[in-house]
Amino acid sequence: MRFPFMILALLLLAPGLAAAADTPNFVIVFTDDQGYADVGCFGAEGYETPNLDRMAQEGRKFTSFYVSQAVCSASRTSLLTGCYNVRVGINGALSHKSTVGISAEEMTLGELVKQQGYATAAVGKWHLGYQQKFLPLQHGFDRYFGLPYSNDMWPYHPRLEGMTLEEARKKGYPDLPLYSGNEIIDAQVTPEDQRQLTTRYTEQALDFIDDHHDKPFLLYLAHSMPHVPLFVSDKFQGKTEQGRYGDVIQEIDWSVGQLLARLKKHGLDDNTLVIFTSDNGPWLSYGNHAGSAGPFREGKGTSWEGGVRVPCIMRWPGKIPAGTSCDELAATIDIFPTVAALADAPLPEHTIDGKDIRSLMFESPCAKTPHDVYYYYWGSRLEAIRSGDWKLHFPHNYRSLTGEPGKDGKPAGYTKGSTDLALFNLKSDPGERTDVKADHPDVVARLKSLAEAAREELGDGGRKGSGVREVGRVN
Repeated sequence: MRFPFMILALLLLAPGLAAAADTPNFVIVFTDDQGYADVGCFGAEGYETPNLDRMAQEGRKFTSFYVSQAVCSASRTSLLTGCYNVRVGINGALSHKSTVGISAEEMTLGELVKQQGYATAAVGKWHLGYQQKFLPLQHGFDRYFGLPYSNDMWPYHPRLEGMTLEEARKKGYPDLPLYSGNEIIDAQVTPEDQRQLTTRYTEQALDFIDDHHDKPFLLYLAHSMPHVPLFVSDKFQGKTEQGRYGDVIQEIDWSVGQLLARLKKHGLDDNTLVIFTSDNGPWLSYGNHAGSAGPFREGKGTSWEGGVRVPCIMRWPGKIPAGTSCDELAATIDIFPTVAALADAPLPEHTIDGKDIRSLMFESPCAKTPHDVYYYYWGSRLEAIRSGDWKLHFPHNYRSLTGEPGKDGKPAGYTKGSTDLALFNLKSDPGERTDVKADHPDVVARLKSLAEAAREELGDGGRKGSGVREVGRVN
């Protein structure tokens, strides 16, 4: 007569099972230097991305999705904290010489959901400081496997061709370490090791899902690719018309397919929000080893749309309407408060800049953006501002290709571009080609006024903002 006892046990467990079913999981896939047009459903040519396209068919594309700054550390900081990077003091790309990193006073996505008992993992590129106090295990993640910064910060850098490893190290390019937790498990990552990075990251992510499929979890998978130098495993080498770059993107697409399959295996499809996006636009100087910004101007390292507008796909069957698209402004800073709302996790007491975008995700058609204004910083300088369809550039210099782009891993040179005060309507002119400030002085005046509020709060160049917090530092 075991059945009555089994039924009683199930009844006792039922409330807990229901609670688990109501608590969503989160998988965030963040690529490196992947341009807006580097996904099939966003216009990729010469290679296919069937798994990402399926994500879009089963979810929603976001076509006006932004990073806070078109460079590695700044962008990742914003995703993980929900703040403009200038607010938390991390600009540019932190190197192996940097003595700053994410402050212990900031709350990351990992710390946010751990308040609600989530298991957390960071896999891949971190780049918020490489000293132990800045690494993921000290900032809300139970597991970490990956590189502490960009994969080109090593003695095999393409610029160093012809040098011995020792000569390269003397030039300031140290060995690249691979971490597991707080421990270095490979002190000298080689080109052969890099060929396996995407696969190894994927395997680590799948193991985490297997180990935690019966409890709420957040997985942050930050691929090192397609940042140069490009590396791809044998299973995708030479598989695309586009060449090495296309091969690399197809391996990332394979990785996404593995994640989706593992979620389905564990019955987690309908209870997991999967987000795919990139940290900034393409590194155009690398030519055929770089991606495409599609219709947008310039690329990585600029405040033009090609630098800061990135592809984004969100999938959550039964929650996000399938096969839909949203052109309202949204950004990586919005992921933090949106995850907080979905996980019923309390936000930090300090200011965050992101907005809850559940209405953009779930409503059909999507609602209006909650952002009245969005700021574009480069370093600590406010270079542009957007409100509605209007984007105003303030006078600034920016990098632009000198001539033809580079080839096969060798970069071309940059020249200094410059813009005066310029107004663009992104709806009619997404490529930012026609300055219409003379026709809309009222819009210019309004955006200038909004920009002054940004300068007061977040600063501008040598002007310190009242809302800027102290960055983390090593002694």
